[in-house]
This record gives sequence, structure tokens and C-alpha cells, in this order.
Amino acid sequence: MILMFNLNYYVGNMKFEIEFFGHKNIRSTHKNTIEITKDEHLTTNGDCIIGVNANYSCNDLPISLKNKLRNSFSIITVTIIVNNISFHIVGSGNQSLSFTDKNDIVLRKSNYVCPRTLAINCNKASLSIPRIMIKSLQNPTTRGKFIISVE
Repeated sequence: MILMFNLNYYVGNMKFEIEFFGHKNIRSTHKNTIEITKDEHLTTNGDCIIGVNANYSCNDLPISLKNKLRNSFSIITVTIIVNNISFHIVGSGNQSLSFTDKNDIVLRKSNYVCPRTLAINCNKASLSIPRIMIKSLQNPTTRGKFIISVE
């Protein structure tokens, strides 16, 4: 008897950690997205951005992680940690994710996909992040962790 199965449906567990920093202009008031960026500067118009000077963008992510994130059956959990406070976002992967943006990583409540998108159909946006965490992130010396877990 020969057993066959489709490996595309098996994702397995994987974690990847990104470091970022705060900025005085962080507002985190957007209703649909959360973003971190490798950029150093931020205007108050970037109301979904929670961190700057990130050490990775979508383009920089390992191929093995990108492949797991491209599975539409993937469950993606992003944990943001700042000063021992953690915040969890759950979303899903999609086969159309390209991960080609060289500056940013965006989590979306919608199913919109562009080169900056890491996860879609997320359960939370930047407006949901506790204000005590955002207050800390308004200090440029504050470090944060953006931990991506894929199941």
C-alpha cells in the first residue's frame, strides 16, 4: 500500500523575531493595519506604524518563513513585546503574498495583499494596542520585539 499526501497542507511551527525601536511620532490609531518599518523617520501621518529601525522588512525574511506564510491554511500569530508587555495578533497567510517590500511589514484586518503585507484577516489593528505600550513606544530608546509564529 502506498500512502500519498499533499505536503502543501502541512505547515509546521516556525518562529522568527524582529527587533524595532520607538519614535516620538508613534500614534498607533489606525483601524485596519499595524506596521513596522526599517525607516528611521516617521511623521504623524504614519498612524499605523508602531516601530521604526526594524532589523527586517518583508523582503529580508527567510525563504522558509515566506513559504509557510504563503500557505492559505497558515495561522499566523504576531506577538509584540515592549517593556514586558505583550500583545497578540492572529491572522492568516495567503498564496499571493510576495514579500518584496524592502522597508516595511504590514498586518491587515482586510484581505488586501501588496508587497508589504505579512498577514491578512488579522483580528486586531494598531488602534487595539494598549496605550501604555504606545506611550513607551513614543520614546526613541524603547526597543520592541515583533515575533512571528506560523502554524
